[in-house]
Amino acid sequence: MYDFTYAKPASLADAAKALGGDVEAKALAGGMTFIPVLKQRLNKPSTVIDLGALGLSGIKVEGNKLIIGAMTTHGTVAASTEVNKAIPALADLASNIGDRQVRYRGTIGGSLANNDPSACYPSAVLALGATIKTNERTISADDYFQGMFTTALNPGEIITEVHFSIPEKAAYAKFANPASRYAMVGVFVAKTTAGVRVAITGAGQNGVFRHAAFEAALAKSFTPDALNGIATPVDEMNADIHGSAAYRAHLVGVMAKRAVAAAQ
Repeated sequence: MYDFTYAKPASLADAAKALGGDVEAKALAGGMTFIPVLKQRLNKPSTVIDLGALGLSGIKVEGNKLIIGAMTTHGTVAASTEVNKAIPALADLASNIGDRQVRYRGTIGGSLANNDPSACYPSAVLALGATIKTNERTISADDYFQGMFTTALNPGEIITEVHFSIPEKAAYAKFANPASRYAMVGVFVAKTTAGVRVAITGAGQNGVFRHAAFEAALAKSFTPDALNGIATPVDEMNADIHGSAAYRAHLVGVMAKRAVAAAQ
């Protein structure tokens, strides 16, 4: 690692001030991505701002909303009675992120702030039409994700909560890399009173995205067979040593059908 200053503010205002006042400062949530990056000397922050003392964890249900604090770990989400009752698909997604160590250190807010193109949570947030609450404002999922590792967050802006509307039906199907457990392709399907939303992670060149053709078909018939014959454009898919663009495009259809079947 390069040398850096470590700070652990006791208030959200102090954390935001520290981050906003120094463009080289970086926030630390669970550290599941950030710490390896520091160890590999791929980032040289002036100050690491630890968010662990800000009291941003917790899960609650208010009316038709499931609210999860930004510093809530994946393991806590997976085991939560409230989440398993309100949106079991979200608990299932969290239970299959990484390994046990990652699940009990990584946080939902850290995952969303990083916006890794193969992360699982972005697909749930986008498919469920969630809103991301920060110390400054509330951002809709459709406006929040702006490309690979890119979000709508401003300098000094910190995620505090994620608000999910409880769907009628939802499910997540993931084809995981066997070593990293990241999603080579992950599909989250949600049916709500406002319609059907389908979000894909791990596959697109620009990160998580909605699949409009799948949504239109499932709005007419919420069954796996409704997706027959709908192709995903190959030229919009990622390609790497783990799978070609054509392979990922095929997997998108396979995992979408599995998600719809599981949502039944």
